[in-house]
Amino acid sequence: MISGAEIMVKCLEAEGVEIAFGYPGAVICPFYDYLYQSSIRHVLVREEQNAAHMASGYARSCGKPGVCIATSGPGATNLITGIATAYMDSIPMVAITGQVNSELLGRDVFQEADVTGACESFTKHSYLVKDTKELPRIFKEAFHIASTGRPGPVLIDVPVDVQQREIESFTYPEKAEIIGYKPRTQGHALQIKKAVQAIEESKRPLICCGGGVVLAGAREEMKAFARNSGIPIVATMMGIGVVPMDSDRYLGMIGSHGRSYANRAMHEADLIILCGARVGDRAVAAPEQVAEQAKIIHIDIDPAEIGKNMPVDIPIVGDIRQVLGQLAEKIQLVDRPEWVQRVIEYKNSYVPHGQDREDAVEPRSFIRSLSRLMDDNAILAADVGQNQIWCARNYNVKEGRFLTSGGLGTMGYALPAAIGAKLAKPHREVVAVCGDGSFQMVMGELGTLCQTGVDIKLIIMENGRLGMVRELQDRLYGHRHAATVLDGNPDFVALCAAYGLPARLAENNRQAVEYAKEMLEHKGPFVLVCRVDPDTPTI
Repeated sequence: MISGAEIMVKCLEAEGVEIAFGYPGAVICPFYDYLYQSSIRHVLVREEQNAAHMASGYARSCGKPGVCIATSGPGATNLITGIATAYMDSIPMVAITGQVNSELLGRDVFQEADVTGACESFTKHSYLVKDTKELPRIFKEAFHIASTGRPGPVLIDVPVDVQQREIESFTYPEKAEIIGYKPRTQGHALQIKKAVQAIEESKRPLICCGGGVVLAGAREEMKAFARNSGIPIVATMMGIGVVPMDSDRYLGMIGSHGRSYANRAMHEADLIILCGARVGDRAVAAPEQVAEQAKIIHIDIDPAEIGKNMPVDIPIVGDIRQVLGQLAEKIQLVDRPEWVQRVIEYKNSYVPHGQDREDAVEPRSFIRSLSRLMDDNAILAADVGQNQIWCARNYNVKEGRFLTSGGLGTMGYALPAAIGAKLAKPHREVVAVCGDGSFQMVMGELGTLCQTGVDIKLIIMENGRLGMVRELQDRLYGHRHAATVLDGNPDFVALCAAYGLPARLAENNRQAVEYAKEMLEHKGPFVLVCRVDPDTPTI
């Protein structure tokens, strides 16, 4: 005989899961008891939301679905923000929650919450398990759904009695058979032909690279396509890292916080090839205007994303890696020296904002210095707010990764995501950058950092403000700084010392670079606090 809880663990083992992130509770204890006896490493977080963020950082770094676990009621509801964050950025994840006894569902008993209902709009799929025999099929389907097509989180809610119930035996399915779920991967030949023709006829083409290229592992295919076609490239925030910032024809990030010359190129192009990008409001403020003066080719594995925010002339549904490969094979290099020279001149005439200071750390110039110090394949996790934009605009991602919460914009993402990323890629350098506001949302995870000993580096930009909201108040609300001044900040260096973590406080750029070198050479976790002028702008 075998219990549902043991089956759940064996399903995870069959999927090759090596690490899970979570926080136990009464109704998930049967599962945890067998997890304890398994080879799967469990990372105990200090708050459930961060289990999802760690699973996200893990998944984004290794390409496999991350696994997070919580108990019923508040455990599951705490997990919700992390699940929604993963959904908005299309991150493969399997979230397992315990649930009250099946017979008590709907009676508002202790720690009952309808988590599948609550998460309906931001999970790719969800299951409320009612029969122990169904667990193998459900787990197989969950991992398949999470990692195929457009990736995303799948929720499995398991009542405690389903975990405890025993059945004679089980067999884990070799593959998932889901009626109606067959994501298209190959681009339609006719649409590919139309796209090639449009590209060859265009005079001012531009590639817009989104997060879908990163998720599909299509870096090399994107570079080959750009090289074969000779077309300049811009990126959304989630597309940062596909092409290094200092590459010849890469113009940088577009959008409200993007490079002015990248936005200018978008508005002057006569053909835009959207690759795995939803072009939301932060990327393109007026998509209709762009579509009026340019022909739009949109490539995405999710047909629901095509044309959602911008009218499209040539839609191509398929896996971005395969479609770019198809295009690269068929496209001929068309020489457009005038257009290419024009956009490169835009880029070369740009003067970076922010110069080193002696009275405070200038964050924009410091991030550029940090970028030069870090390994080529390093992973940088940026939190939300001013620090996100400082990093997105000034950090040069070479062969590594840039992790951030682009869709939901979740404060507190960077530290747990960095922990997950380091566990996925233990031999890579991993640095998290956050503000003092976002750090205080998750500073309990310093305990997780100490318990695991994960070798990540954390940089806290301390300006005593919720900087981006304060800028908004300056611009639109008559400089009335309502609830954006962080009076009562702790001594972050002393706080780290209480956890036994080495930390340094930098009060100017010279110190910041000196301590950053010490930080990167140190074996084990290290915290660098940078004292930033509250009036430093986002851009």
